[in-house]
Amino acid sequence: MTEILVLYYSRHGGTQKMARLLARGVESTGAIARLRTVPELAFVDEGCPHESVSTVKSDDPYVSLEDLKACHGLALGSPVRFGNMAAPLKHFIDSTSKAWLEGTLIGKPAMVFNSGSMLHGGQETTLQSMMLPLLHHGMVIVGLPHSESALHTTSGGGSPYGPSHVNVEGHRQPDNDEKNLAIAAGKRLADIATKLRH
Repeated sequence: MTEILVLYYSRHGGTQKMARLLARGVESTGAIARLRTVPELAFVDEGCPHESVSTVKSDDPYVSLEDLKACHGLALGSPVRFGNMAAPLKHFIDSTSKAWLEGTLIGKPAMVFNSGSMLHGGQETTLQSMMLPLLHHGMVIVGLPHSESALHTTSGGGSPYGPSHVNVEGHRQPDNDEKNLAIAAGKRLADIATKLRH
């Protein structure tokens, strides 16, 4: 059976919500979604001490290199941090040299997703920058085609680069377009992974 690794880091819950929606799309195809996260990094920003610890409680296990070997596809999700992925997720990606040397991810499809706190806050550059290490791993990047009608109506997150959520005050939950795009992305990734397996 096709297994998709949905790997994410979430500080305030927006990216975790998107991960759950993507997993729903994966499972709608009959594939298995393996939700995994990464540990928090121990750092304190003296100017913003509340930012040193995640406010999200997750029942999802921490990812391992074995999860990378076992998966047939990968969805990678992060909050937007100055146009890049968050440091805890990048820290894990930086630890995957062994998987890179072994070619663990070569030929497997991958998709990226994120959540940010403001419109035009760097969602698209974050999605693009998250693709770079996946390309180094030899993965096949999967985006969202314009046949997804929600790409034409969204006033929040979502782009051809991947699903996203704009987590602004009053919109703590992904809106209908963001939900539909996340579910469609999970389905598309699982379908492509299944085709590539066969």
